[in-house]
Amino acid sequence: MNIKVTTASRRSQKLSEVPSAIFVITQDDIRRSGATSIPEALRMAPGVEVARIGTDKWAVSIRGFNSRFSNKLQVMIDGRSIYNPLFSGVQWELEDTLMEDIERIEVIRGPNAAVWGANAVNGVINIITKKAADTQGTLLSAGGGSFEQGFVGARYGGKINNETPFRVYAKGFTRDHMNTTSGKSANDDWHNARGGFRLDHSRGIDQFTWQGDIFYNSIGNAAGQPLSPVITLPGTSRGHSEGGNIRFRWDRTYSEKSAIMLQTYYDRVDYRLLPVTIYKTESFDIDFQHRFPLFEKHDLTWGLNYRLYHNKVSDAELISFNPRQQTNQLASAFIRDEITLIPEHLRLNLGTRLDHNDFSGLEIQPNARLMWTPDTQNSVWVAVSRAVRTPSRSENDMLLNVRTVNAIPGTSILPLPILAQAMGSSNFTSEKMLAYELGYRHQFSPHASVDMATFYNDYSQLRSFSPGFPLFQPGLPPHFTLPIGFNNNASGQTYGAEISADWKPHEKWRLQGNYSYLHMRTQTNAAIAQPDPGSGAADRVNPQHQVSLRSNYDFSDRIQFNLWLRYVSKVDLYHIPGYVTLDTKFVYRPKKNIELFLVGQNLLSQNHREFVTDFIPSLPTHIPRGVYAGAEWRF
Repeated sequence: MNIKVTTASRRSQKLSEVPSAIFVITQDDIRRSGATSIPEALRMAPGVEVARIGTDKWAVSIRGFNSRFSNKLQVMIDGRSIYNPLFSGVQWELEDTLMEDIERIEVIRGPNAAVWGANAVNGVINIITKKAADTQGTLLSAGGGSFEQGFVGARYGGKINNETPFRVYAKGFTRDHMNTTSGKSANDDWHNARGGFRLDHSRGIDQFTWQGDIFYNSIGNAAGQPLSPVITLPGTSRGHSEGGNIRFRWDRTYSEKSAIMLQTYYDRVDYRLLPVTIYKTESFDIDFQHRFPLFEKHDLTWGLNYRLYHNKVSDAELISFNPRQQTNQLASAFIRDEITLIPEHLRLNLGTRLDHNDFSGLEIQPNARLMWTPDTQNSVWVAVSRAVRTPSRSENDMLLNVRTVNAIPGTSILPLPILAQAMGSSNFTSEKMLAYELGYRHQFSPHASVDMATFYNDYSQLRSFSPGFPLFQPGLPPHFTLPIGFNNNASGQTYGAEISADWKPHEKWRLQGNYSYLHMRTQTNAAIAQPDPGSGAADRVNPQHQVSLRSNYDFSDRIQFNLWLRYVSKVDLYHIPGYVTLDTKFVYRPKKNIELFLVGQNLLSQNHREFVTDFIPSLPTHIPRGVYAGAEWRF
């Protein structure tokens, strides 16, 4: 409860003082879990749905609407947004860092759009890396096994002078392919190389940070499967992605309640995977923030943001864009006031953010939160928020060859096959949500605490589809094309609860557990809605129950044994049954600076299913059992 967090209000405060549903995944949690990627680490947080699609792809969302591109979730690394406005979502295979360099991951369940803007609808994830001063010396790690075939990492931290620490790192890995339900290879084995640096400089009341990364991925996709009589994936569907980013941040701290911040970053991605898509993206962002006290009882924070996003998409067999390239801009301003009504006991947070984008114009996202702390052991909070998910380029300009259907809704079966084509529309507008939240935290003792949150979300103008008139195509083979347009005719309601508990019954033993419940209901008057997991079929694509139980035990300073048991209930849309998994990690330290470890993943079954492969929903992949071992040396 005393962990410091910054994402909820853009300033440092104790978790127990935050009027939001927030969960922190620490570096110790990540290390003990054996997770080798950020999405796998996110499974520890309540209310977060993580489903692995393949070796290099995940579907990650908070409080529902899970899909390959979950479009109602804002994700950042050190405050740098990695949300892709081309497809409305996060491509997790593009985002990584040295796992040992992550200080913590702050997960906010529920809207935080008044602070972070459009698309922070169902939640915000902020991956925060360590300062350069905290990563001094040399770290070497390596290992391998069955599915995690091989990995290596290296980091060196030093100092230019006492005020200017730095670090550089490099990592690489290779992971095996998965198999489809038919036993065939999904052709998605993954090879990755990544490197980066961070430099921090302190000068009086000023703090400067300069940070950057570059990466290369060799990736693939399910192959050799016909999508329609006119579209078939070739036998070898391989490709690559590469890119990098650079970030600069300046902080000036006048006092505990007065500071300014200026951050800017640039990133670039080149993604090639035929016949799926080929695209290049560039983005530039500048963010300013100012915090100051006013009239003793007011703690004000305001800021401005500008983002420029340029992308160029080449025509591919499955996806094309018109126009092929485009530059979009986003400008926004926000203000937040924390009002102390009763010192140390009752605080009111009021705020709003104004975003102007090229697709839907001006969006206003207000927020009100009340925090009551009757004593040091208890806190209760309540919140009402409005948030929007703005359109992406794909919903305006894309042509996607979806699948073959045998008939047009409301008509008899035609003698020729029909190729459904999803077509973007300039009339598609923002999805909207009103959220109502209630939370309670209790600290039983310094060794035990519980955190509970409930919510009700009301969504309107959700994405849905409407079919047009079929057109005859005399090609080989002859077929009909069925245009399907995007519209905002769907709506939905969700409610649920999350509870997490942390207990340390002994100085050598720590237990952590959480449970999440989610109920969803969606409505639409569109003729075609069910295939869309992002809205029309969202109530059938998310598990209703999730449980996570972790046990971390230190036999001595040299030996640790960690267990992680998880349960996820069924996913109706893809006919995926519920499953239970068990991960373990055994650690032995022959010397203080040397660590040997053995990790077992998904140990309770040979394999299980979690989601579906891209573009071939009838072919879910099997997540295999895995074992890997490794060593880490620090000096």
